[in-house]
Amino acid sequence: MTRHPTLFHYAVLLVLGASWGVTVPMSKIAVSSGHGQFGLIFWQLVIGAGLMAGITFVRGTGLPLTPRAIKVFVIIAFAGTIVPDAISYQAYVHLPAGVMAILLSLIPMIAFPMALGLGLERFNLRRFGGLMVGLAGVLMLVLPETSLPDVVKLAWIPIAMLAPVCYAFESNYVAKWGLGGMDAAQALFGASLIGALITLPLAIGSGQFINPFRVWAAPEWALVASSAIHVVVYAGYVWLVGRAGSVFAVQVSYLVTGFGVISAMVLLGENYSRYVWGALALVLTGVFLVQPSPQDTLAPDDTIGDSGRAPSGPLD
Repeated sequence: MTRHPTLFHYAVLLVLGASWGVTVPMSKIAVSSGHGQFGLIFWQLVIGAGLMAGITFVRGTGLPLTPRAIKVFVIIAFAGTIVPDAISYQAYVHLPAGVMAILLSLIPMIAFPMALGLGLERFNLRRFGGLMVGLAGVLMLVLPETSLPDVVKLAWIPIAMLAPVCYAFESNYVAKWGLGGMDAAQALFGASLIGALITLPLAIGSGQFINPFRVWAAPEWALVASSAIHVVVYAGYVWLVGRAGSVFAVQVSYLVTGFGVISAMVLLGENYSRYVWGALALVLTGVFLVQPSPQDTLAPDDTIGDSGRAPSGPLD
């Protein structure tokens, strides 16, 4: 097993980043017809569980149901999907998809101070500087009136930032306490099942359940496509971590953010002010500074993100 990236590994990294990035505008499309967050999350988890079931079957691994494993499933389900996706789907209604891509790329910057608090990291001036640069990027989104002139949209930026907080917590939880002896596919499979069981009554009780026996339009197809891409690309990410190392694979963060912004422009016709482009440059610079070096890895290779979001990296 090589840990030295080859040209093929770079090609895989590019495909993963582009695929994950295009799910950003797809999420915007999924909420465009008024689908509620719990209905969307339920079917996202069902699709993810189905695909993960196939992966675990092919690999010949079972699904452990020990108390420790179930605890991991519940934590990943809540911190990796239910809570952050409930926030994100509501934020997508109010914020441009490109802005959401920028905000979700803050995960490694938020994960770093959490890791300090948990004793997983020592203070590092370079990475602290990256945290400040990323904060400056967020302020560039919020402060200039020509960035997001709609006051309602501005109010949703701090709310949307709660999603990367959840992903950062999830990443650090796994880094400190592990996956209970499971691999990433098993953990994601179990978390998807638990999450679906939790969100089904929420979707029905809130009137947000999406009946699949209906005439499908762009929002429904976007949900199915993005959910499938999340799982398949996540499996590819785990494969890449094993072949080229987590420090190389986590560079997908930059690609997801970049492709997320570009695909939002192409698919949704979004246009951004110079302040948004400046914020993108600052945030990506901050991500570069905060990312661990080969001698200073933020989280171990088995860190798991939510359904389709790179560990310690970009989007969910």
